[in-house]
Amino acid sequence: MAKYSYYPGNAARQSCLEVEDTIQPMSSSLGIQLIEMPGYSSDGGDVIKQSNKFLQLVLNARNFAIAEENGHDIITACASAHGNMSDALHRLQSDAGLLAEVNTTLEKTTGKIFSGEIQTHHLLHILVEDIGLDTIRSKVTNPLDMKVAGYYGSMMQREGFCANDDPFNPSYFEQLIEALGGTPVDYQSKTASVGAPSLLTLDKPVMQMTAKVLSQAKAAGAQLLVSACTLSHANLDSYQNKARKHTGKDTNLPVIHLSELVAFALGYHVDRFAQLRTRALVIGG
Repeated sequence: MAKYSYYPGNAARQSCLEVEDTIQPMSSSLGIQLIEMPGYSSDGGDVIKQSNKFLQLVLNARNFAIAEENGHDIITACASAHGNMSDALHRLQSDAGLLAEVNTTLEKTTGKIFSGEIQTHHLLHILVEDIGLDTIRSKVTNPLDMKVAGYYGSMMQREGFCANDDPFNPSYFEQLIEALGGTPVDYQSKTASVGAPSLLTLDKPVMQMTAKVLSQAKAAGAQLLVSACTLSHANLDSYQNKARKHTGKDTNLPVIHLSELVAFALGYHVDRFAQLRTRALVIGG
């Protein structure tokens, strides 16, 4: 069984409890053991570094040290968290002086040291590269049978952050959707930002960005949008109506998390999946 230190991110155990409902049974079915990271903190959410880059590095280094104590690399289901952690990890692993400076503060404040040995992974990349599409396909008991668009977001679509997927034209989501019995829908803005960190400060631009993703996915024929980012999920789901009012675009589209999609196809939460399928047929593309 593959073991990973599980980092929920800023949303999965707060505003996105459906992630917790589905990632645990999904992981168990696919031979993934999620090891808790006791006392983990926020990765900074691409917000803290706007005023204090060093603090965000220290926060991430602390989480990395906890993962090292576990003895396992980090896995997360949030693209924003993965992007932030990957950026911090790259900076710390490529600059010995910076790592030493961060560790001085880290040890003084928490008693921990980060040696620089662990890696961070997004759930999507683990599913495709490590578990494998053939294995996943063999475990599907409730095929999606819908037209599904994947939303990667922008935070993990940087070279070195997206495993072996193409940073500019990724296909892992589409491959996974097909393995789960769905019809993948490609659309232009699948890697575009929806401005999640700026939701409360730049209302109009963020709603325009959100509407662009939703409307383009629906225009391409999607009946369902699946997000790889728990932080961006609020924009794509809870703010659909506001995005429509700001832009006049058709933003009415069911949105779920990656872990939900896989868990549903593997036979978990049958009633919820049936309700989702009905919504998708009624209001989807």
